[in-house]
Amino acid sequence: MSILVTGAAGFIGANFIHQIINQVDEQIIALDALTYAGNRENIIGLESRKMIFEHKNICNKSDLEFVFSKYKISKVVHFAAESHVDRSIMSSDPFVQTNVVGTQLLLDVSKHASIERFVHVSTDEVYGSLGLNDPAFTESHQIQPNSPYSASKASSDLLVRSYYETFGFPAMITRCSNNYGPYQFPEKLIPLMIHHANSGKSLPVYGNGKNVRDWIYVTDHCDAVLSVLNHGTAGEVYNIGGESELNNLTIVKKIIEAFGISESRIEFVKDRPGHDFRYAMNINKIKTELNWQPKISFEAGLEKTIKWYKSNQSWLDRVVSGEYKTYIKEQYQ
Repeated sequence: MSILVTGAAGFIGANFIHQIINQVDEQIIALDALTYAGNRENIIGLESRKMIFEHKNICNKSDLEFVFSKYKISKVVHFAAESHVDRSIMSSDPFVQTNVVGTQLLLDVSKHASIERFVHVSTDEVYGSLGLNDPAFTESHQIQPNSPYSASKASSDLLVRSYYETFGFPAMITRCSNNYGPYQFPEKLIPLMIHHANSGKSLPVYGNGKNVRDWIYVTDHCDAVLSVLNHGTAGEVYNIGGESELNNLTIVKKIIEAFGISESRIEFVKDRPGHDFRYAMNINKIKTELNWQPKISFEAGLEKTIKWYKSNQSWLDRVVSGEYKTYIKEQYQ
């Protein structure tokens, strides 16, 4: 029996495989299309009889049918997604294709294969934006996406829900707050600021930097997803969060402090369109039902993250330069 992990060479998918490879009995099939944010180097050291990489695309039904016919897939963890808001503002088509159409194809092929468990990994952004003093999002909060990215994820969530309601498909949805940690593509806030702080560049901050997010270290998120995969109830939604609400400017100042550089390096830039003000997650449900809670404080997680990027400068250089696209082929094939 095998677990199919989509988006396996991306940030969270790769961390998930690193984390579970010695925890599960099943073979792991790591599927990734290796678009710009997929980096095979993230999992290359794990490839073995226990973990097999398949360079396939969830938007190609033949690719999915090939994988499901080649391996006895019993469980699916669906990370594959376009996930950067700024890119969705520039062009929403890849987001609709991957996040909506790709999810629909994966659902169809998984249903035909009569799999046992399906975890669809989504985002807190589907809920929309909160005011500073509004209560945190619960799983029953109305979906009100405000960007093409979050709209595409909300659409995929609704597709997953419909397959449970219509077909009794054994799917669960997780909605997580902002992740950070090793292997994150340096277009997201924390790795971008680490990279700029370490390379003498200015640190760009949208607007006044007061937008608030709930931050979770990636291994805590992966633990939660595994808990849902093993013990979650079909048809249910589970919020996942780090219970660490901080605004963007505070994050940047913490990174500046860690590098011992001047706050004059901060550069306030024009805010992006439709920038949600605040996300916050109520995680009482997953705490109560699955006995999960975050273990790593933001301070400890940020320290681990900075240390990882400093220790893996060559990885970061290859990603920033684009060399990562050919590096694995040159080194391992």
